[in-house]
Amino acid sequence: MSTDDGRTPPPPPSQPAAEAAAAAPMTDPDNTGVPTSTGGDLGDASVGFIRALFDISFRTFITRRLASAFYVVGLIAIGIAFIVYFVGGLISGISGLWWNVGAGLSLIVTTLIVVPIAAFLAVVVLRFAIEGVVALIAIAENTERTAENTRRD
Repeated sequence: MSTDDGRTPPPPPSQPAAEAAAAAPMTDPDNTGVPTSTGGDLGDASVGFIRALFDISFRTFITRRLASAFYVVGLIAIGIAFIVYFVGGLISGISGLWWNVGAGLSLIVTTLIVVPIAAFLAVVVLRFAIEGVVALIAIAENTERTAENTRRD
């Protein structure tokens, strides 16, 4: 059987897609050396992580595994900075009321407006930066996987 342009269509697959997917070996999509399954010993995962951490050839990436930890640490740092600047601005504004009422009120109002906006923007920038790094790592992993598949042909 041929198509209108004279080419022969490819033969149908030998097995259904569900059977082929079930028979395919499970691989780690992150390629970090850390097992993706929840089964097994917890020590196995830490050994894989430590091995990936000290891989001096940089064949394995740990950035995707640590992105959430970096995000939490960044959020904590932004939260601490928010509290320090917010409380500091209010205290400075209140103490400024004694020597200049207009300056004290200006500082209080500015603190109430600027510090929350700056903290929000800092969270957005932090999220963008971490997502950008994770996306670059994913691109590198996918490019490496594509190159490996191309070399096999």
